[in-house]
Amino acid sequence: MDAYIEWARREIEDATRGLSPAQLMSAPSGKWTPVQILEHLLMTYRSTANLFDRIRASAAPVPSPTLKQRAGIFLITVVGYFPEGRKSPVFAEPRGTADPATIVNEMLEQLLKMDQAIAEAQAVKGSSRPIAAHPILGPLTPSQWRRFHLAHTRHHMKQVRARAAFSQSASAA
Repeated sequence: MDAYIEWARREIEDATRGLSPAQLMSAPSGKWTPVQILEHLLMTYRSTANLFDRIRASAAPVPSPTLKQRAGIFLITVVGYFPEGRKSPVFAEPRGTADPATIVNEMLEQLLKMDQAIAEAQAVKGSSRPIAAHPILGPLTPSQWRRFHLAHTRHHMKQVRARAAFSQSASAA
C-alpha cells in the first residue's frame, strides 16, 4: 500500500474509532452527518478506482494543466491545504443509503481498491507525468492523485471529529 493511502487509512480509523451509529447520524442542521461524509469519500474512492481502471488501457493523451489548475494542485498535493466550502460534484454527493454499521469497512476496502487501480495504471502509464484528469484540478500524476485523496480525507476527517464533538455536546445538554 502506498504511504499516502496508508496515512489516509489511519486518519479514517482514528476519526471513526469508537463512534456509535447514533454519533455517525448526528450533525448540526444543514450539515452532512458523519455517515454522509464517509459515503461521500467512499464514492470519490470508487470513482477514482473506476477512472484508473478505464484509463489503464487508453491511449488518449492527457492535456497539460492550466495555471489555475497548477495552483490548486500545488496547494492540495504539496501544501496539503484543502479549501473549505466547495460544493461536492453531483456524482460524489451522498445518497443517504450508507449503513452506519458497515460504512467504515466499505470505505477502507474501496480505499485499497483505489490504491491498487492507481498502482496498476501507473505500472502501464508511468509515474512521472499526469495520467488522468481530476474533474476540478485537472491532470494529475499517480502520486498527486494519492496526495489529493490524503488531503481530501484529512479535510473530511476533521469534519467527522467536529460532528462527533457536536453529538457528544448535544447529548450532554
